This record gives sequence, C-alpha cells and structure tokens, in this order.
Amino acid sequence: MTTRPVLVFDGDCGFCTKSVEAMERWIDPDIEITAWQFADLGELGVTEERAMHEVLWVTPTGDVYGGAEAVAKLLAYRRGVWTVPGAVLQIPPVNLLAEKAYRLIADNRYKLPGGTPACALPPDQRPGARTAA
Repeated sequence: MTTRPVLVFDGDCGFCTKSVEAMERWIDPDIEITAWQFADLGELGVTEERAMHEVLWVTPTGDVYGGAEAVAKLLAYRRGVWTVPGAVLQIPPVNLLAEKAYRLIADNRYKLPGGTPACALPPDQRPGARTAA
C-alpha cells in the first residue's frame, strides 16, 4: 500500500487525461496519479468495473471514494484555497448536486473538449481494455 493518496482515472479518455493534467498544474497535489489501465487495482482495493465507471480517490488506509466525492477529497487534501470547495462539495445537499453534475459530465465526456472517440465506447471495447483470460 502507498503512503500517499492515489487518484485513479481513465487513461483512455482524452477529456479525463486533460482534466488530470489541468489539476496537476492548478492544484499541484502531492499524490500518486495513475490511469486505471496501468494500476494494480487489486492492491488498491477496487474493481475494474468501478475504475471504468468513475475517478477514484484511494487513501493510504484503503478507503475508496468515487466520482464527485473523489474530487472533493482531492481538493480538501490539498489544503489552502482548495480546502473550501473541497469541504463544500461534501456538504448535503451540495454533494448530491455535485454527484449529478459529475455523472452528467462523465456520461457525456466524449462530447467535451479533449474527449476522444474512445470515451464514447463501452469500457470493455476501449483501447487498452483488459480482456478475460
């Protein structure tokens, strides 16, 4: 297990990759960042199905948060100016609205700037998808 949180994202998705690159520039987190396609998901305690469905925040103690909650945890972890939006995103009913917004964006990411045709494919048909042995 790692001593720092791990952010797991979809490395086949151009929009997701661009979002992670922007996050690295703006937030400069001291975390591990990995595409789920290259992660040891078993070691992180997550399934491939979940990793394909949403961004994940995995704590050093093994707690796993997904979607908007993962984004909120990332922001709260960084501290400074990012703590406030991170905290607000975890407060009801803001957290419910954030999750709906996250799901809307995630489900339509192939239509967004940086999105690629691979984002529109079912996860098991994307380039790099793991196949059953």
